[in-house]
Amino acid sequence: MKEKSQINGELQTNEELQTNNELHMNKNEDKKKGFFSKLVIGLSKTRDNLIGGVENVLNSFITIDEEFYEELEEALIMADLGVNTVLKVIEDLRVKVKEQKLTSTEEVRELLKNELKSLMLVNEDAYDFVDQKTVLLVIGVNGVGKTTTIGKLSNQYKLAGKTVMLAAADTFRAAAIDQLKVWANRSGVPLIAQSENSDPGAVVYDAIQSAKAKNTDILICDTAGRLHNKKNLMDELHKIYRIIEREYPAAHKEVLLVLDSTTGQNAVQQAKLFKETADITGVVLTKLDGTAKGGIAIAIQSELKLPVKYIGVGEGIDDLRPFDSNDFIDALFNIT
Repeated sequence: MKEKSQINGELQTNEELQTNNELHMNKNEDKKKGFFSKLVIGLSKTRDNLIGGVENVLNSFITIDEEFYEELEEALIMADLGVNTVLKVIEDLRVKVKEQKLTSTEEVRELLKNELKSLMLVNEDAYDFVDQKTVLLVIGVNGVGKTTTIGKLSNQYKLAGKTVMLAAADTFRAAAIDQLKVWANRSGVPLIAQSENSDPGAVVYDAIQSAKAKNTDILICDTAGRLHNKKNLMDELHKIYRIIEREYPAAHKEVLLVLDSTTGQNAVQQAKLFKETADITGVVLTKLDGTAKGGIAIAIQSELKLPVKYIGVGEGIDDLRPFDSNDFIDALFNIT
């Protein structure tokens, strides 16, 4: 007699359960393949810029000599990887080529891919906050896609079975509150907001009380991004931190910095400034599909030691995904 389990009020055999599990796994695999294809397309401009220059060097040399390294170094710098990162990559390549006694540029291509992947590895526990009570602060200057990122994350967490609440703590722009309302309605999650120019700390306080009362899994707080006055920004963020620590000490605190990929090295400078004022736990890179400067993803992680946790390659609500260094580099090299 076949064993049966009850799912959604219906008895199912083990074989049926296994089939359902396989269908679910296949659906997730198809979804992943679909995003990888979108990643390949979305990174086309960066690929032309970064890998195009690298391939030109690799195809132009037969032997691995000093001139080869100089040309490869220049190609990588031109692709917005950052000078310090490029110098490290080239030095590591030199050592490994010598150690492994490599003689062909094709072998250097594989070394380069692996080197870039290693620079961008994200720790396995980077997304553990999703499985615990979390207050997530989203920071970044206006225009980088901060509010859109919040909307996409809230939808993503909700689809993963989490309860989500939003807090409109960027009270200096009326548009920011209105935009967040649109995303809250679209994602079907509650929003805590006050009027324009309200105290951001008061908004966060109210949101924490509501989140605790409703046993909400993830509270996502929008914050004002004003880099022209770092002292005000620092004071405001520190005040919000103190409120969270005082009112919700049991919650995990996650701070995501949103950066616009199209601004290239300017995004790296923004990251440096925000790092001075906030305890950033991860970076969100938006608009990767509209830029040739996606190499900054490597520079940010390598030079600033800030993990890129999410990347955006489109306008759709599903076009923001957790970052995977293997997928990212494979998409750049267009491996299918």
